[in-house]
Amino acid sequence: MHSSEHPLSTFSLFENGPCLVADQNFDVLMIKLKGFFQNAKANKMETRGTRYQYCDFLVKIGTVTMGQSGRGISVEVDYCPCAVPGDCWNLMMEFMQTFMGSNAPSVPPVFSAKHDALYTPGDTMMQYMELLNKIRKQQQGTVAGMRL
Repeated sequence: MHSSEHPLSTFSLFENGPCLVADQNFDVLMIKLKGFFQNAKANKMETRGTRYQYCDFLVKIGTVTMGQSGRGISVEVDYCPCAVPGDCWNLMMEFMQTFMGSNAPSVPPVFSAKHDALYTPGDTMMQYMELLNKIRKQQQGTVAGMRL
């Protein structure tokens, strides 16, 4: 995975495992090892959008696409002064409710394991992977339902 916030890094995520962060040349190595490893998912998904800053909050709203078609919307909220999710979750939730209303999450999606630990860019990539997998599964369920 790649992030525009960290353009010189490549994030490699393992199923139910750690997140490996390497420099951009890691992609070249993976291409050379293509015969030994297989990508978990063949369909490339991407989220692109706009980045807004409001005081200490950073909000990124994007469209999730697979190929040429839109599949969903992503909303990323970051409270910049705090690096420990558990310390600022209530504040973030209150901020999200101002523009998302009742659609704002009431329980942190990934924070259960990192509630009192420092939040890293790898954690953001894990959240995006969870979102993309959820959208991918919803699309597969829709296609399977149409076949019946």
